[in-house]
Amino acid sequence: MSTNWKYIVHRLYTMCMIQKSNKVLLIKRPNHLGFPGYLAPDGKVEFPESIVQAAIRKVKEETGLIVSSLIFKGLDKYVNPKENIRYMVFNYWTDTFERYLLKNPPEGELLWISIDEALHLPMQDCFKERFQLFFEKGTFEIQRV
Repeated sequence: MSTNWKYIVHRLYTMCMIQKSNKVLLIKRPNHLGFPGYLAPDGKVEFPESIVQAAIRKVKEETGLIVSSLIFKGLDKYVNPKENIRYMVFNYWTDTFERYLLKNPPEGELLWISIDEALHLPMQDCFKERFQLFFEKGTFEIQRV
């Protein structure tokens, strides 16, 4: 395993938790799209856009909403030492948005779900682990190897 930074691949992603009173917008992602279960809008950062630009773009593509006033909540990292890859998810929260939800969203059904109810829905383990952290004060950092 090389520790030289030149041989490490970094893959950047964003996730944005959108809150409306005591509910959050989640995508019910179907099995055939991979990573099934409920999750917040997320996706890859495209070069050369900024991390925040990517979060705003992904929310618009997946939901139709235009978000603003994003608050950085934390960083979720997964390191694969065998392949020298580091996945980094920059997590944001907002309650500021405009427009309407897409009628036929590309990633799955869009649902406003109470925060308490959402905790009992099927989710990817990595999303379930950080779900509550979006609503706590301060920022978080999670790393898995």
